[in-house]
Amino acid sequence: MRDLPPVTTPNKRPMKLNTLVTLMVYSVTGCILLVIFALYFAQITKATRDGVRDTALAVARTLADSPAVIHGLSLPPQSNIIQPVALAVMQRNNLLFAVVTDMHGIRYSHPDSTLLGKAFIGDDLRPALKDKENVAINHGVLDEALRVFTPVYNAQRQQIGVVAVGISLQKVEQQIARNRWDAIWLVLFSALLGALGAWGLVRMLKRVLFGLEPYQISALLEQRQAMLHSLREGVIAVDRQGHVTMVNHAARQILNISGDALHDAPLLANLREVLRSGQPRQDQKLNCHGRLLLCNTLPVWSDNQLMGAITTFRDKTEISQLMQRMDGMANYLDALRTHSHEFMNKLHVILGLLNMKHYDQLERYVLLTANSWQNDIGAIQRTVKSPVVAGFLLGKINRARELGYSLTLAAESDVPDNPDEKQVTGLITILGNLIENALDAMAAQPEGEINLLLHYQNGWLSVEVSDDGPGIDPQDLSAIFNKGFSTKGENRGVGLFLARQQTESLGGEIAVESEPGVFTQFFVQIPWECERKIA
Repeated sequence: MRDLPPVTTPNKRPMKLNTLVTLMVYSVTGCILLVIFALYFAQITKATRDGVRDTALAVARTLADSPAVIHGLSLPPQSNIIQPVALAVMQRNNLLFAVVTDMHGIRYSHPDSTLLGKAFIGDDLRPALKDKENVAINHGVLDEALRVFTPVYNAQRQQIGVVAVGISLQKVEQQIARNRWDAIWLVLFSALLGALGAWGLVRMLKRVLFGLEPYQISALLEQRQAMLHSLREGVIAVDRQGHVTMVNHAARQILNISGDALHDAPLLANLREVLRSGQPRQDQKLNCHGRLLLCNTLPVWSDNQLMGAITTFRDKTEISQLMQRMDGMANYLDALRTHSHEFMNKLHVILGLLNMKHYDQLERYVLLTANSWQNDIGAIQRTVKSPVVAGFLLGKINRARELGYSLTLAAESDVPDNPDEKQVTGLITILGNLIENALDAMAAQPEGEINLLLHYQNGWLSVEVSDDGPGIDPQDLSAIFNKGFSTKGENRGVGLFLARQQTESLGGEIAVESEPGVFTQFFVQIPWECERKIA
């Protein structure tokens, strides 16, 4: 995969993968961090203010329970008993003020001693004078502050005054600002981790994608799909678990797959066996649903790891048909060439007889030649209108004659031309295997005869092939069409199997009759879409 060809980039270059991933990660991380920061800042602001309020309340309650404050409120403000205690508490707790008033709001303590004996400023004191603690933000003599009020009780639990404690809002904001920086540092640290994560993710994706950009992967995928659909060979791939990952269009046509599922057990078994062993299998023949496939199956390796297996296959039946069609044309040409030489010799004989004026012998010779033509080429041309089938039969007649036997086409035969190449090729396959089977059966005889009848009627072509060979044992009649069955040794028994396979694939029927020592006769019936029916 490292040597993938360069892909032509479009005019408008899309965004690179590292830029795209980085922006996406940063955008998502940034949004999340902003939300976290907002929530965290709201929480720390509330927590800080609550903490300051609770601290101020604790100081105010402690001061309200002080014996010096309780005793001082029973004396005039000028007694100067509460002022030293309040100043000490204020300085110790870094407060803006600590003020003690009686039930009339008269100050008994204040950071500014000149204000002692004067009324407290602010309506937020009133709830505390009515035996209720109160928290408020207000601006008094000193500064805007968070102010806490709590009642003061004597020994008889009677309210005798109020303690007011104030904390400057500037100090509260400073404390919130310090906590805010903690949140900012947390966000920055998280952003750094997000950047490192994005960098690592980009490197990993680049390594997995072999350094290709998304638009390059898209182009390669389109090229791959176009290539797979243009192949005439079937292609099936499985992953390392043996699950089918890819089936191209040609494979679906060959195997007649309509949906996504592949139920072809021989092909899948072959793929999984290669996946298990890791060894390729070249030019292997598999029989799938009556079709003979020629398969090449290879394991797929990546970085010394087995990633899956792939098989490419062709329908060998189609290849065999094409070969037989070519053989038929070749036989036709050879027959024409042979008859051409014979005709030239006959012309020389006729010319010699004319020169010698032996007219009686010339007449007999011409009649003999005409009868021979009528028996061979003339009969075939009159009855067989398909040139391919005619050439094939001429070749078989010459082959039978060379072997010392005769192949005769019945005079009542009738084979109209057929534009359907599949049917023509199928007929040649059927006839070729039946005639060769007859010649092979008569091999031990000094002479023999094969009779052939081809007759068309109502869209069907009937074929009869008979010979006077040794016949077939009755117990073997049911097995002669099985692949590999033969009484003549190993590596045989294919011809009749192919004849039946072609007959059934065309939608026809084949049968056989035989009497040992007398004859064997095959009956075939196949559809025949002749030109005059189409017209």
